[in-house]
Amino acid sequence: MPKRILLAVTGASGPHYAVALARALGSRNDLELHIILSEAARQVIALESDFTPDDILRHATAVHDEKNIAAPPASGSWQHAGMIVCPCSMASLAAIAHGMGTNLIHRAADVTLKEGRKLVLVTRETPLNLIHIKNMLAAKEAGADIVPASPGFYHRPKSIEDMVNHLAGRILDQLGIENALFTRWGE
Repeated sequence: MPKRILLAVTGASGPHYAVALARALGSRNDLELHIILSEAARQVIALESDFTPDDILRHATAVHDEKNIAAPPASGSWQHAGMIVCPCSMASLAAIAHGMGTNLIHRAADVTLKEGRKLVLVTRETPLNLIHIKNMLAAKEAGADIVPASPGFYHRPKSIEDMVNHLAGRILDQLGIENALFTRWGE
């Protein structure tokens, strides 16, 4: 049975990262990709990219409505190999850090933490205020990994796509998912 990965997309800037992750995860036969796309994410996709929500959703094995808190990812008995929230808005970070299960994304993240599974939050905001930093600390203390959407340059990117793929590859590394999305240091 393929490993399940849950990708949640919130309304932070940077839907390009979610598209790259959905493509990489959805193209693998050994993974089952489940996606939750928030209404705010749909708005950001329309405002800052030429993508459509379908550019993310078409790679999914299953799509879950963020309003359906009875969906499988809301339960600890629904097994998965990790959850990524990318991009992760500061509002979603706050809800996750403080256990406020107001929608399926927040509830699934809470369940992921309580079950001791891998949760990767790809935060996208700058500058950070003290509330953001404290929420990141609270999420980290609860067991989440914080991966700020900060592109690296040691691989000498030639395009925005190179920068997006570099970060997407680093995110997949957090879940132990082999990928060739970027050139590793020294290779």
